Amino acid sequence: MAHVSDLISTDIDQYLKNHENKSLLRFITCGSVDDGKSTLIGRLLYESKMLFEDQLAAVESDSKKFGTQGDDIDFALLVDGLAAEREQGITIDVAYRFFSTDRRKFIVADTPGHEQYTRNMVTGASTADVAILMVDARKGILTQTKRHSYLASLIGIRHVIVAINKMDLVDYSEKTYNQIVEDYTTFSKQLGIENITFIPMSAFKGDNITDPSPKMPWYRGTTLMGYLETVEIDDERMKSTPFRLPVQWVNRPNLDFRGFSGQISGGAVKPGDRIRVLPSGKESTVARIVTLDGDLEEGVAGQSVTITLEDEIDISRGDLLVEASEPAEVAKQFETTIIWMHEEPLLPGRTYLMKVGTKTVSATLTDIKYQVNVNTMEHMAAKKLELNGIGVCTISLDQAIAFDAYSNNQDTGGYILIDRLSNNTVGAGLLNFALRRSQNIVMQHVDVNKEARSTIKQQKPCILWLTGLSGAGKSTIANLVEKKLYSMGHHTYLLDGDNIRHGLNKDLGFTDGDRVENIRRISEIARLMVDAGLIVISAFISPFRSERDMARTMVEDGEFIEVHVNTPLNVAEDRDVKGLYKKARKGELKNFTGIDSPYEAPENPECRLDTTNVTPEECADKVIEYMQERGYI
Repeated sequence: MAHVSDLISTDIDQYLKNHENKSLLRFITCGSVDDGKSTLIGRLLYESKMLFEDQLAAVESDSKKFGTQGDDIDFALLVDGLAAEREQGITIDVAYRFFSTDRRKFIVADTPGHEQYTRNMVTGASTADVAILMVDARKGILTQTKRHSYLASLIGIRHVIVAINKMDLVDYSEKTYNQIVEDYTTFSKQLGIENITFIPMSAFKGDNITDPSPKMPWYRGTTLMGYLETVEIDDERMKSTPFRLPVQWVNRPNLDFRGFSGQISGGAVKPGDRIRVLPSGKESTVARIVTLDGDLEEGVAGQSVTITLEDEIDISRGDLLVEASEPAEVAKQFETTIIWMHEEPLLPGRTYLMKVGTKTVSATLTDIKYQVNVNTMEHMAAKKLELNGIGVCTISLDQAIAFDAYSNNQDTGGYILIDRLSNNTVGAGLLNFALRRSQNIVMQHVDVNKEARSTIKQQKPCILWLTGLSGAGKSTIANLVEKKLYSMGHHTYLLDGDNIRHGLNKDLGFTDGDRVENIRRISEIARLMVDAGLIVISAFISPFRSERDMARTMVEDGEFIEVHVNTPLNVAEDRDVKGLYKKARKGELKNFTGIDSPYEAPENPECRLDTTNVTPEECADKVIEYMQERGYI
């Protein structure tokens, strides 16, 4: 339903045309719990005539059952759709609502105020142009007010309205308003928000929402709706930035047409413009800008187009078309700010998929420089990021990407992190800048390569990765496998968990973070040994699937053989050769796999060994047989 307009009854075609051409503003409401966010949105929907009669009747009925405003309508119930929200009187999930006026269309996200729903707030803020920060006039600036202000500035929201709400409950006091303005102004100096507007209001009573309130004659600023209808939309600003188009699809309907489709994320482009393709660096000239409605003389930020070029050059999904005179940067190592959104913590050394624009690459967190305490803005040391944690980190990719700093272009500088196994989105990040070593360190070409080294050894190099519980028999089987391969004349090297911890990894403990780093280092060594043409035998508990998957991705397809030494916990514990299980059961050994630290068994290993009914010698023979059948030896 659209807002009421005289054109609906007099000239519906003109009304629809006007409505289609209106600009769209996305904004969020945020702030502490019970500051009136949902009430404000309900009031906006009501004032813009965006409610059907049955909706209004339903909210009147619900107000009597769930409402907090006595006999009056509780506008918050128009937005708080979850039963749990209505019962508790709080917002849990992000609620999106649409409304419009004669001048503009709006999409508003009502974000939760509780600290444990920070990730929900970030999700709602990621596409917003404006943040309405609600402040209860009775309470002033609270910890969550500061928290959401920091998040809004971090996400790159350039316009913040500090809505000093519930002025009716402080008798519309100018003194109260001025004190909150002073307190927030002092705090906000460290955030770098470009534009802050203060508006005293009462969302419940409707003061300064659409019309100036006669109860606050001392305030001569804009109303909330007046601000929302006139504020600059970020899309308008992005049209003046350098041209950027992430290629989403190579459009090839027939032999005579080849175009590159995507949404322009910055700047403008015209036929005849010189563009560069990144990361390859090849250049060409724009021939046409094609849309469903015909060719355009100019494409601008926010439009989805297909671009054809004068030259036939190699371009794929994930490449970035940029203005040749103002190209984006290309790098594979960055300083980045990460907002962690998963119950499992973010650990240095763990590998994730990074989706930036239309490109997906493999990313490894190499270091957490510090974590931000968003309540105090303090920088704290951290070895991992927990749910809702925000940290400044360094990250390394498996290939170079084209990017802009997030502060310059959110589309080419923002990304999400995806768990490689579950495919869940686990984090969101902002690229700050490329590390200098990313440009200074390059791979050196060598003439004697892996193929030459493996040919002279007459074997196919690979990693035999034995994984299983402590006491499963990994080291025993690995030792037998190497002896058999050695007797057959093959070149091998055995990496054993205990031996490695006596040297290279003696600085690491057994926390989840240290286990991840332990396997990362081993994986790097194993990769180098495979490059040397060796058959590498690795015997480690390696309890996490994500780290074994990381090790697999470091070598080429077919060079990683996962061998699951499948021994049940009770059998491994009965063996207890080193007495470790006994210590773990007594609480003398913390973070012991299978007792108080998990073991994630392989789901589809290349080779599975059952040591309950088969001798170690027979298990070793089975591994040798597998390698012979598949041409490794």
